[in-house]
Amino acid sequence: MASEFIDIIQSLTAIMDEETARLVSPTRHSDFAEMATAKIKLVASLEIATATHDRTRADWLATLDDETRDTMSAAIRELCGSAEANARVLQRQIDLSTEMMAAVATEARRLSGMRSAIYGASGIVSRVELATPISVNANL
Repeated sequence: MASEFIDIIQSLTAIMDEETARLVSPTRHSDFAEMATAKIKLVASLEIATATHDRTRADWLATLDDETRDTMSAAIRELCGSAEANARVLQRQIDLSTEMMAAVATEARRLSGMRSAIYGASGIVSRVELATPISVNANL
């Protein structure tokens, strides 16, 4: 029972460590979708196993021997460390992508001249920047 949890936790940790390493490396990788799917499946497995054990035998954690409890605690600590590092790198990648898309949109608006000015009745000039359609090459 505990070995199932430890295996899932260690697998999840390994996938997050690999994803983090790939995200910080300059080499381009194309299998991030598969890694995300694997992470989702492992988290779901962990949740199902926890719910099942809590429903059928709520005190199962208390019945673990010291060695197994220590192994599980170490695996959970590693998982937490990997999850924090993974979250930081993923957030940085999301922020960079958002900034890059904003820069591309700004440049596209500038080049296309999709700006206009509206002269109001009270003499106020309002500048409006119209949305410019952008196509994205997903292979970048």
